[in-house]
Amino acid sequence: MRALPLRVGTRASPLALWQTRHFLEIITRFCPVLRGVNAFEEHAIRTTGDIIQNRRLADIGGKGLFAKEIHEALLDRRVDFAVHSLKDLETEMPPGIVLACTLRREDARDALILGPGCAPADAGSPYSCLPAGAVIGSSSLRRQSQLLAARPDLQVVTLRGNVQTRLAAIAAGEVTASLLALAGLKRLGLEHEAALALDPEAMVPAAGQGIVAITARADDVELLELLSGIEDWEASAVSKAERALLAALDGSCRTPIGGHARLLPDGTLHLTGLVARPDGSFLLKRTIHGAVSEAVRLGTALGEELRLDSPADIFA
Repeated sequence: MRALPLRVGTRASPLALWQTRHFLEIITRFCPVLRGVNAFEEHAIRTTGDIIQNRRLADIGGKGLFAKEIHEALLDRRVDFAVHSLKDLETEMPPGIVLACTLRREDARDALILGPGCAPADAGSPYSCLPAGAVIGSSSLRRQSQLLAARPDLQVVTLRGNVQTRLAAIAAGEVTASLLALAGLKRLGLEHEAALALDPEAMVPAAGQGIVAITARADDVELLELLSGIEDWEASAVSKAERALLAALDGSCRTPIGGHARLLPDGTLHLTGLVARPDGSFLLKRTIHGAVSEAVRLGTALGEELRLDSPADIFA
Protein backbone atom coordinates (compact mmCIF):
# COMPACT_ATOMS: atom_id res chain seq x y z
CA MET A 1 0.00 0.00 0.00
CA ARG A 2 1.33 3.43 -0.93
CA ALA A 3 2.07 6.12 1.62
CA LEU A 4 -0.80 8.18 2.95
CA PRO A 5 -2.30 10.70 2.78
CA LEU A 6 -3.39 10.59 -0.85
CA ARG A 7 -3.51 14.17 -2.14
CA VAL A 8 -6.62 15.08 -4.13
CA GLY A 9 -6.78 18.17 -6.35
CA THR A 10 -10.02 20.07 -6.85
CA ARG A 11 -11.40 23.47 -7.69
CA ALA A 12 -12.39 25.52 -4.67
CA SER A 13 -16.06 26.17 -5.50
CA PRO A 14 -18.76 24.77 -3.19
CA LEU A 15 -19.90 22.39 -5.94
CA ALA A 16 -16.37 21.16 -6.68
CA LEU A 17 -15.73 20.51 -2.99
CA TRP A 18 -19.04 18.64 -2.68
CA GLN A 19 -18.11 16.44 -5.63
CA THR A 20 -14.67 15.76 -4.19
CA ARG A 21 -16.03 14.73 -0.80
CA HIS A 22 -18.69 12.59 -2.46
CA PHE A 23 -15.96 10.81 -4.40
CA LEU A 24 -13.94 10.26 -1.22
CA GLU A 25 -16.98 8.68 0.45
CA ILE A 26 -17.31 6.26 -2.48
CA ILE A 27 -13.65 5.28 -2.56
CA THR A 28 -13.48 4.71 1.20
CA ARG A 29 -16.52 2.44 1.04
CA PHE A 30 -14.82 0.49 -1.74
CA CYS A 31 -11.46 0.37 0.06
CA PRO A 32 -12.11 0.37 3.84
CA VAL A 33 -8.40 0.57 4.65
CA LEU A 34 -8.61 4.20 3.54
CA ARG A 35 -11.14 4.98 6.28
CA GLY A 36 -9.01 7.20 8.45
CA VAL A 37 -8.56 10.84 9.34
CA ASN A 38 -5.21 10.97 7.53
CA ALA A 39 -6.12 9.00 4.41
CA PHE A 40 -6.74 12.00 2.16
CA GLU A 41 -5.58 15.58 1.87
CA GLU A 42 -7.62 18.10 -0.13
CA HIS A 43 -5.79 20.62 -2.27
CA ALA A 44 -8.14 23.36 -3.52
CA ILE A 45 -6.62 24.94 -6.62
CA ARG A 46 -7.73 28.20 -8.25
CA THR A 47 -7.89 27.74 -12.00
CA THR A 48 -7.79 30.34 -14.75
CA GLY A 49 -11.47 29.65 -15.40
CA ASP A 50 -12.24 30.56 -11.78
CA ILE A 51 -10.07 33.68 -11.69
CA ILE A 52 -11.36 35.35 -14.88
CA GLN A 53 -15.09 35.88 -14.30
CA ASN A 54 -15.96 38.79 -16.60
CA ARG A 55 -15.45 37.07 -19.96
CA ARG A 56 -16.87 34.01 -21.68
CA LEU A 57 -14.73 30.90 -21.54
CA ALA A 58 -14.85 30.82 -25.34
CA ASP A 59 -13.00 34.15 -25.38
CA ILE A 60 -10.19 33.11 -23.05
CA GLY A 61 -9.37 29.61 -24.22
CA GLY A 62 -12.28 27.27 -23.59
CA LYS A 63 -13.50 24.92 -20.88
CA GLY A 64 -10.07 23.32 -20.34
CA LEU A 65 -9.21 26.39 -18.28
CA PHE A 66 -11.05 24.78 -15.35
CA ALA A 67 -8.50 21.94 -15.34
CA LYS A 68 -5.20 23.44 -16.56
CA GLU A 69 -3.67 24.31 -13.17
CA ILE A 70 -5.01 21.12 -11.60
CA HIS A 71 -3.32 18.99 -14.24
CA GLU A 72 -0.10 20.96 -13.78
CA ALA A 73 -0.27 20.03 -10.09
CA LEU A 74 -0.72 16.38 -11.08
CA LEU A 75 2.26 16.40 -13.42
CA ASP A 76 4.38 18.20 -10.81
CA ARG A 77 3.35 15.50 -8.30
CA ARG A 78 1.84 18.04 -5.90
CA VAL A 79 -1.40 16.00 -5.99
CA ASP A 80 -2.01 12.30 -6.69
CA PHE A 81 -5.37 12.51 -8.46
CA ALA A 82 -8.02 15.13 -9.19
CA VAL A 83 -11.81 15.41 -9.21
CA HIS A 84 -13.62 17.27 -12.00
CA SER A 85 -16.96 17.82 -13.65
CA LEU A 86 -16.44 15.77 -16.81
CA LYS A 87 -17.90 18.53 -18.99
CA ASP A 88 -14.99 20.78 -17.90
CA LEU A 89 -12.31 18.43 -19.24
CA GLU A 90 -10.68 18.71 -22.64
CA THR A 91 -11.58 16.02 -25.16
CA GLU A 92 -7.92 15.03 -25.34
CA MET A 93 -6.06 14.77 -22.04
CA PRO A 94 -2.64 16.44 -21.67
CA PRO A 95 0.33 14.06 -22.15
CA GLY A 96 0.89 12.04 -19.00
CA ILE A 97 -2.68 12.49 -17.71
CA VAL A 98 -5.50 9.95 -18.12
CA LEU A 99 -9.19 9.84 -17.36
CA ALA A 100 -9.05 7.25 -14.59
CA CYS A 101 -12.76 6.71 -13.88
CA THR A 102 -16.22 8.22 -14.05
CA LEU A 103 -18.87 8.13 -11.33
CA ARG A 104 -22.57 7.45 -11.69
CA ARG A 105 -24.30 10.23 -13.62
CA GLU A 106 -26.61 12.65 -11.86
CA ASP A 107 -29.47 14.25 -13.84
CA ALA A 108 -27.92 15.55 -17.09
CA ARG A 109 -30.65 18.09 -17.87
CA ASP A 110 -30.40 21.87 -17.88
CA ALA A 111 -32.73 23.72 -15.52
CA LEU A 112 -34.54 26.98 -16.24
CA ILE A 113 -34.10 29.48 -13.39
CA LEU A 114 -36.60 32.34 -13.39
CA GLY A 115 -36.28 35.74 -11.77
CA PRO A 116 -39.01 38.16 -10.67
CA GLY A 117 -41.53 39.07 -13.36
CA CYS A 118 -41.60 35.76 -15.25
CA ALA A 119 -44.80 33.81 -15.83
CA PRO A 120 -45.13 30.28 -14.40
CA ALA A 121 -43.09 27.71 -16.32
CA ASP A 122 -44.94 25.32 -18.63
CA ALA A 123 -43.27 22.06 -19.63
CA GLY A 124 -45.24 22.04 -22.89
CA SER A 125 -43.85 25.44 -23.90
CA PRO A 126 -40.80 25.97 -21.71
CA TYR A 127 -39.79 29.43 -22.92
CA SER A 128 -43.27 30.98 -23.00
CA CYS A 129 -42.73 32.08 -19.39
CA LEU A 130 -40.04 34.54 -20.54
CA PRO A 131 -41.22 38.08 -21.39
CA ALA A 132 -40.56 39.45 -24.87
CA GLY A 133 -36.99 40.75 -25.12
CA ALA A 134 -36.03 39.18 -21.78
CA VAL A 135 -32.37 39.37 -20.76
CA ILE A 136 -30.98 35.88 -20.15
CA GLY A 137 -27.73 35.45 -18.26
CA SER A 138 -25.46 32.68 -19.52
CA SER A 139 -21.83 32.10 -20.44
CA SER A 140 -22.65 28.99 -22.48
CA LEU A 141 -22.77 29.35 -26.26
CA ARG A 142 -24.49 25.95 -26.39
CA ARG A 143 -27.37 27.20 -24.25
CA GLN A 144 -27.42 30.58 -26.00
CA SER A 145 -27.71 29.08 -29.48
CA GLN A 146 -30.60 26.79 -28.52
CA LEU A 147 -32.44 29.57 -26.68
CA LEU A 148 -32.11 32.00 -29.58
CA ALA A 149 -33.14 29.37 -32.12
CA ALA A 150 -36.40 28.99 -30.19
CA ARG A 151 -36.81 32.63 -29.11
CA PRO A 152 -34.79 35.04 -31.32
CA ASP A 153 -36.25 38.02 -29.44
CA LEU A 154 -34.29 37.17 -26.29
CA GLN A 155 -31.06 38.93 -25.30
CA VAL A 156 -28.23 36.85 -23.86
CA VAL A 157 -25.58 38.46 -21.65
CA THR A 158 -22.57 36.93 -19.92
CA LEU A 159 -23.27 35.58 -16.45
CA ARG A 160 -20.49 33.62 -14.77
CA GLY A 161 -19.51 32.59 -11.26
CA ASN A 162 -20.40 29.68 -9.03
CA VAL A 163 -23.96 28.40 -8.66
CA GLN A 164 -24.75 30.57 -5.64
CA THR A 165 -23.42 33.72 -7.32
CA ARG A 166 -25.56 33.18 -10.40
CA LEU A 167 -28.68 32.41 -8.38
CA ALA A 168 -28.17 35.64 -6.43
CA ALA A 169 -27.87 37.64 -9.66
CA ILE A 170 -31.15 36.20 -10.94
CA ALA A 171 -32.97 36.85 -7.64
CA ALA A 172 -31.69 40.43 -7.64
CA GLY A 173 -33.14 41.05 -11.11
CA GLU A 174 -29.78 41.58 -12.81
CA VAL A 175 -31.06 39.21 -15.51
CA THR A 176 -34.56 37.90 -16.20
CA ALA A 177 -33.60 34.24 -16.14
CA SER A 178 -30.78 31.77 -16.70
CA LEU A 179 -30.01 28.11 -17.26
CA LEU A 180 -27.96 25.97 -14.89
CA ALA A 181 -27.06 22.29 -14.80
CA LEU A 182 -29.67 20.49 -12.72
CA ALA A 183 -26.99 18.12 -11.41
CA GLY A 184 -25.19 20.95 -9.63
CA LEU A 185 -28.40 22.23 -8.09
CA LYS A 186 -29.29 18.77 -6.81
CA ARG A 187 -25.85 18.17 -5.33
CA LEU A 188 -26.00 21.48 -3.45
CA GLY A 189 -29.55 20.95 -2.21
CA LEU A 190 -30.83 23.77 -4.43
CA GLU A 191 -33.10 21.82 -6.77
CA HIS A 192 -36.04 23.96 -5.57
CA GLU A 193 -34.50 26.92 -7.44
CA ALA A 194 -35.31 25.26 -10.76
CA ALA A 195 -38.61 26.39 -12.30
CA LEU A 196 -38.39 23.62 -14.92
CA ALA A 197 -36.04 20.84 -15.99
CA LEU A 198 -35.65 20.93 -19.78
CA ASP A 199 -36.01 17.81 -21.92
CA PRO A 200 -32.48 16.87 -23.07
CA GLU A 201 -33.79 16.29 -26.59
CA ALA A 202 -35.04 19.91 -26.68
CA MET A 203 -32.14 21.59 -24.82
CA VAL A 204 -29.25 19.25 -25.57
CA PRO A 205 -26.84 19.21 -22.60
CA ALA A 206 -23.08 19.55 -22.71
CA ALA A 207 -21.18 16.32 -23.27
CA GLY A 208 -20.37 14.85 -19.87
CA GLN A 209 -22.87 17.00 -17.98
CA GLY A 210 -23.77 15.51 -14.59
CA ILE A 211 -20.78 13.13 -14.49
CA VAL A 212 -17.93 13.43 -11.99
CA ALA A 213 -14.59 12.33 -13.44
CA ILE A 214 -11.26 11.50 -11.84
CA THR A 215 -7.92 12.14 -13.54
CA ALA A 216 -4.53 10.73 -12.53
CA ARG A 217 -1.04 10.32 -13.89
CA ALA A 218 -0.71 7.69 -16.61
CA ASP A 219 2.26 6.07 -14.85
CA ASP A 220 0.53 5.68 -11.46
CA VAL A 221 -0.46 2.05 -12.06
CA GLU A 222 -1.38 1.26 -8.45
CA LEU A 223 -3.75 4.20 -8.12
CA LEU A 224 -5.29 3.61 -11.55
CA GLU A 225 -6.06 0.02 -10.57
CA LEU A 226 -7.78 1.23 -7.38
CA LEU A 227 -9.83 3.86 -9.24
CA SER A 228 -10.93 1.38 -11.90
CA GLY A 229 -12.78 -0.49 -9.17
CA ILE A 230 -15.26 2.35 -8.66
CA GLU A 231 -15.92 3.05 -12.34
CA ASP A 232 -19.63 3.27 -13.14
CA TRP A 233 -20.08 1.23 -16.32
CA GLU A 234 -23.09 3.21 -17.56
CA ALA A 235 -21.38 6.58 -17.02
CA SER A 236 -18.34 5.19 -18.80
CA ALA A 237 -20.40 4.09 -21.81
CA VAL A 238 -22.36 7.31 -22.27
CA SER A 239 -19.31 9.49 -21.68
CA LYS A 240 -17.31 7.57 -24.29
CA ALA A 241 -20.07 8.19 -26.86
CA GLU A 242 -20.38 11.88 -25.98
CA ARG A 243 -16.63 12.53 -25.95
CA ALA A 244 -16.16 10.66 -29.23
CA LEU A 245 -18.80 12.96 -30.71
CA LEU A 246 -16.83 15.99 -29.53
CA ALA A 247 -13.59 14.60 -30.87
CA ALA A 248 -15.11 13.96 -34.31
CA LEU A 249 -16.57 17.46 -34.49
CA ASP A 250 -13.32 19.04 -33.28
CA GLY A 251 -15.04 22.43 -33.13
CA SER A 252 -13.35 25.51 -31.76
CA CYS A 253 -14.30 26.75 -28.29
CA ARG A 254 -16.64 29.17 -30.10
CA THR A 255 -18.66 26.35 -31.70
CA PRO A 256 -21.87 25.52 -29.80
CA ILE A 257 -21.90 21.73 -29.47
CA GLY A 258 -24.21 19.51 -27.42
CA GLY A 259 -24.12 15.78 -26.82
CA HIS A 260 -26.29 13.52 -24.69
CA ALA A 261 -26.24 9.72 -24.55
CA ARG A 262 -28.57 7.49 -22.58
CA LEU A 263 -29.42 3.83 -22.34
CA LEU A 264 -32.89 2.80 -23.52
CA PRO A 265 -34.92 0.17 -21.62
CA ASP A 266 -33.73 -2.54 -24.01
CA GLY A 267 -30.08 -1.66 -23.33
CA THR A 268 -29.52 0.20 -26.60
CA LEU A 269 -27.37 3.34 -26.43
CA HIS A 270 -29.13 6.42 -27.83
CA LEU A 271 -27.03 9.49 -28.65
CA THR A 272 -28.21 12.98 -29.59
CA GLY A 273 -25.75 15.49 -31.04
CA LEU A 274 -26.10 19.17 -31.87
CA VAL A 275 -24.09 21.87 -33.59
CA ALA A 276 -25.21 25.47 -34.08
CA ARG A 277 -24.25 29.06 -34.65
CA PRO A 278 -24.10 31.16 -31.47
CA ASP A 279 -26.92 33.40 -32.70
CA GLY A 280 -29.22 30.44 -33.30
CA SER A 281 -29.52 31.15 -37.04
CA PHE A 282 -28.34 27.60 -37.77
CA LEU A 283 -29.01 24.57 -35.59
CA LEU A 284 -28.57 20.95 -36.60
CA LYS A 285 -29.59 18.08 -34.35
CA ARG A 286 -29.29 14.39 -35.14
CA THR A 287 -29.56 11.08 -33.27
CA ILE A 288 -28.02 7.65 -33.56
CA HIS A 289 -28.40 4.42 -31.62
CA GLY A 290 -26.67 1.09 -31.33
CA ALA A 291 -24.96 -1.33 -28.99
CA VAL A 292 -23.27 -0.05 -25.83
CA SER A 293 -20.08 -1.82 -26.92
CA GLU A 294 -20.01 0.50 -29.94
CA ALA A 295 -20.21 3.73 -27.93
CA VAL A 296 -17.07 5.27 -29.44
CA ARG A 297 -18.00 4.28 -32.99
CA LEU A 298 -21.49 5.74 -32.57
CA GLY A 299 -20.14 9.04 -31.25
CA THR A 300 -17.59 9.28 -34.04
CA ALA A 301 -20.16 8.45 -36.74
CA LEU A 302 -22.67 11.01 -35.47
CA GLY A 303 -19.99 13.68 -35.17
CA GLU A 304 -18.82 13.07 -38.72
CA GLU A 305 -22.40 13.24 -39.98
CA LEU A 306 -23.05 16.55 -38.21
CA ARG A 307 -19.82 18.01 -39.55
CA LEU A 308 -20.57 16.89 -43.11
CA ASP A 309 -24.06 18.44 -43.07
CA SER A 310 -23.10 21.78 -41.45
CA PRO A 311 -21.95 24.96 -43.23
CA ALA A 312 -18.18 25.32 -43.38
CA ASP A 313 -18.17 28.46 -41.21
CA ILE A 314 -19.51 26.53 -38.20
CA PHE A 315 -16.09 24.98 -37.63
CA ALA A 316 -13.92 27.83 -38.86
